[in-house]
Parts: sequence; structure tokens; C-alpha cells
Amino acid sequence: MLMSLSDGDDCRTRTLHALRSNDESRDDVLRQFVRLASQALGIPGSFISVLDDEMQHVKAAQNFTLTQSSRQDSLCRHAVDSDSTVVVPDTLLDTRFAEHPLIVGAPFIRFYAGVPLKSSTGLILGTLCVTDTAPHPFNADQVAMLKMLAALVMSFLEAWYSAGFADPVTGLPNRQRLIRDLQFLAASGDTTPRRLVLIDCIDMPRAYELARSMGMGPVESLLKDVATLLPLRLRPAPGEMLYTVATGRFALLTRQESRLTASWVANKLAGISADLGDGLSVALMTHTGEASFNTGEMPAQEILRRAVSALHEAITRDVASMPFSEATDTRHTQDFTLMHDLAIAIRQDKGLWLAYQPKICLHSGKPIGLEALIRWQHPQRGELSPAQFLPLAVQTELLSELTTWVTEHAIARLSRLRNSYIQLPITINVSSSDFSRDGFADELEEQMIRAKLPVSLLGIECLETERILESATAMRGLEMLKLRGFGISLDDFGTGYSNISYLRRIPLDVIKLDRSLISEISSDTASRVIARSIIAMLKDLDYMVLAEGVENAETDTALTEFGCDQAQGFFYSRPLPEAALDEWLGWRLRSKC
Repeated sequence: MLMSLSDGDDCRTRTLHALRSNDESRDDVLRQFVRLASQALGIPGSFISVLDDEMQHVKAAQNFTLTQSSRQDSLCRHAVDSDSTVVVPDTLLDTRFAEHPLIVGAPFIRFYAGVPLKSSTGLILGTLCVTDTAPHPFNADQVAMLKMLAALVMSFLEAWYSAGFADPVTGLPNRQRLIRDLQFLAASGDTTPRRLVLIDCIDMPRAYELARSMGMGPVESLLKDVATLLPLRLRPAPGEMLYTVATGRFALLTRQESRLTASWVANKLAGISADLGDGLSVALMTHTGEASFNTGEMPAQEILRRAVSALHEAITRDVASMPFSEATDTRHTQDFTLMHDLAIAIRQDKGLWLAYQPKICLHSGKPIGLEALIRWQHPQRGELSPAQFLPLAVQTELLSELTTWVTEHAIARLSRLRNSYIQLPITINVSSSDFSRDGFADELEEQMIRAKLPVSLLGIECLETERILESATAMRGLEMLKLRGFGISLDDFGTGYSNISYLRRIPLDVIKLDRSLISEISSDTASRVIARSIIAMLKDLDYMVLAEGVENAETDTALTEFGCDQAQGFFYSRPLPEAALDEWLGWRLRSKC
């Protein structure tokens, strides 16, 4: 049937609006139909009309110039109102039309034959007509032909509005249908406050893992079972529509006063399971999000986007349900904009710069290395800390682009200071995704060779250690770097409970103690005992030990006493831009000579 949300007048209103609205592709086909009608029946004029309560709208015409008229002046209303074929061989001889303005004036209709366009649900939407400026006989065969053509027109229209609007697996209306329904509501002048609820209840990555061993059949059975289960559990009222908007994701379109809120739906679906077939079932983990709206106040796509935003926020926070939040959405929009700006900054090499924090040998007091740290001078927001953009970059391909940018600029510094007395090795931070890149170690080695620099001048600090351990590809990438002579550091040792297991699995040279381990060793006995024990263990395992976050002389003294090798922190130096760093290194190295 033509697109509808419910039975009754609402259905008719929305359907008529759909037909009245311009759709060039659809109307081009309708013009083919009226051309065929004229040719098949030997009548020069033909048109397809849509009639609402006030107007007649001509959607396609052959040798007929009228585009619209009032319903009262329409000849077609007689066919629509009577739900029957109307044939008038000579309009001047018919008392209904003899003084009709379209008969005695343009377009001077003398012959008319019209058949109602009736949907499969019984809605009469308009007519297919043939006309002429001269009287005509019209036999039974011609009437039958006109009826057949009208049936074909109606079949085409129903197929046009239904094709591509159903999910092939669940059989539910799909995302395109939802968008179309929202558009129809807006176009029909609907002002009812409404709500769109999105439902995620299937762990699709897990479902696809099942498909690897069991095939897609069980996954499709799961989706079908959920599509059957949802209406049984939720019992939507007439006019409340259920859709499949993505694989494993469903939507409910309802009125604002309905009980079907996101939280109610989540509670109703808590603890349920769905059938995979062959007696197997999986527990459903439900998250929901909702967006409230007044039809016509925003585009259909924006309504859906808001509901998606709320759902993803629920998933991110791991809560059952979330309503749409303007503040949260604005933040996400700003985050997206920030990533767009970051992409431009990387590719145009504008605004980004490296700060370098010195590493100090605790035995000699001399600077022995540098850690390269990314900084960003945003054109509108000013100086941004890495904490403001790196967590966002981690979720995109930009993190690898940042790694490439940092690497190139670090190597450029090393090249600039070749044979200089202030030349020091530089470490760069590298993520799991970088280690997993094909040829990452080869590329890094080639860059150092082209720069005529030993690989020992460029060290690698491992970020996202747990993700590295979970990825065989990342581990191979790390091992390749080690084989090529790059020094490997483990960052943030001492955070979490599983760090010690890393030591047996990752090829490491330097262990960096997190500031949380050493921040209180100057004032807390327990902290001193823990730090001393960890440093002793690491030294027994033959690692170089570096403490980060040193901020006072007492901590420096304690770390030296415990046998720690290196340190960095504000006590020695803040991260510095290159010019300030070169000056600081010159002063520091001369003072230690």
C-alpha cells in the first residue's frame, strides 16, 4: 500500500500529500502512462489527477494544459465521489456539465472519460482520464482498456512507494520508510508532539562472530526472532510504528504521551533472550535512546540523528537508556569539528608543534634524552592540551597521521643537530594502531637511514599497552622495531593491576614509572617501600628505570637512593619548544661540564 502510519483519515491525508508532491522520476513514468492511454484509446488528451478535499492536481498530462482546479470545478470528482467510471460522450448534452466553466471556456472539454485510481486498501486518490475538444463515442472495449490502464497506474504507484521500504530479513519497515513517514507527517501539517525511540538489543560483533562458525542463517534467525519479540513485549498501540533502521537496531515512532519511552522500553526488554535456531538462544543487552520532537520543526534526518546521538550516549556510558541532550550533542558536534580542524592542521602543517621534555640521568644530573610531546595552537580556541584532542584522535585514523607528523618533525630536529653537543635521543609515543600498520618498522628505519641517523637516536614509547597485547599484529610490529634497533619504553608502569605481566611479553628496554607511584615517596613511608621494591625488581630484571612526574628535590634524592636510572618532571624542566629547549640544553650541559 501507499505509505501510511495508520488507518483512516491520517492515511488518506499523507497519501494524498505524497502524490501531490513533486517527484520528477515518478511523474516521468506517469507521463508515459498518459501518453500510452491516448495512443491506445485514440483520444488526443489524457491526464492523471489527484483530488483532495479542496483541489484537483494534474500530475501528468498529454495534450491537456490544465494543471489544477478547484475540486468543485473538477469533472473528475464525479468519478471519485461515485467510485465508478464516468463517460460523457458530449459534455454539452449532459446537464451536469453543459454550463461548466471548463466546458464553455478553456480547455473547452467536449468529451470526457475517467476511471478512479483506487488503492489496494480502498483509498480513492484521483483518476486516469481521456479528453477531447470534440465529442466521441466510447465503447465497452475502450472502457475496459481505460480501467486496465488505471489499474496499472495504481500498481505502479503502490510499488513506487513500497519498493525499498522494507527490511529484507525482518520484514519490518526500514530506515528509508521511517524517513519518508516523518516527511509525510511534516508535509501533512501534523503538529502532534511525538517521540522516536531507538533500540539496540543485539551485540552485532558477537553475532557476526557466531556467523563465522555457524553461517548467516542463525544470525538472520536471531534478527527475525527479535523483530517478532519486540511487538509482543512492547505491544505498540495502533499508529505506533516499529522499524528496522539498521542491522540489529530498531526504532519506535510514537506520540509524546505514549508509555513507550526509552526507559520503559529498556526495562521491558531487560533480561530477555532471542532464538538462534536449533535450540540455541542469546541474551539481549538492551540500550535505548529517544528524541522528542514536533513534526515540521526539524528535518526527518535531524530527528533520526538526535535519536542516534542519544542511543550512542547510552551505549558509551553503558546505561540502559538516554534521552537526547542538547548539551551532550553540542559537545559531540564540537568534538567532530575539532577533529576536522585537526585533520587540516596535520595536512597543512599549521598550528601543530612539538614540545620536548628532558630526561635526566639521576647519577650525573645531565640531560640524556627528550620526550617529544604534541601541542596544538588552534586558530580559534588557542593553545590546546593533548588531553583535549588526543582521546578523540584515538577514535579516528588521525592518530596514525599524528604519529607520522611527530616522527617527521622529531627526525628533522635530529637531522638539524647532527654532530651538535646538544644532540640528544628523542622518544615518540606510538599507539597500538601504529604498531599494527603494515611496514611501520620498515618505514621508520628507512626514514632514519635517509636522514643518515642511527636508529638508536629515536626511541619508541608504547601507549595502549593492553591493546597491544591483545593484537598479534601489534606485537609483531613491536618486535620488528626491536629487531631494527629502536629502543622500546613502557609508559605509565604502575597503573592498573596487570603491568607486571607485560614484562614477560613485550620486548622492553626502559620502564617508565607512573607519577602515581612516586608522587608521595618524600612524605609517605608506604609509598617509599613500594617504590623502592618496584625499582629493585626492575633493576634485577635488567631494565632501565625512568620515573616521570618528579616535582621536588626530595623525590629526586629518594629515587637516586633507590637506584632509579632516569627521571623527568617539572623539577628539572617543563616541556619546552625547540628554541627554548636548545637554550636550556646549552646552559644545562655547560653547567654540568
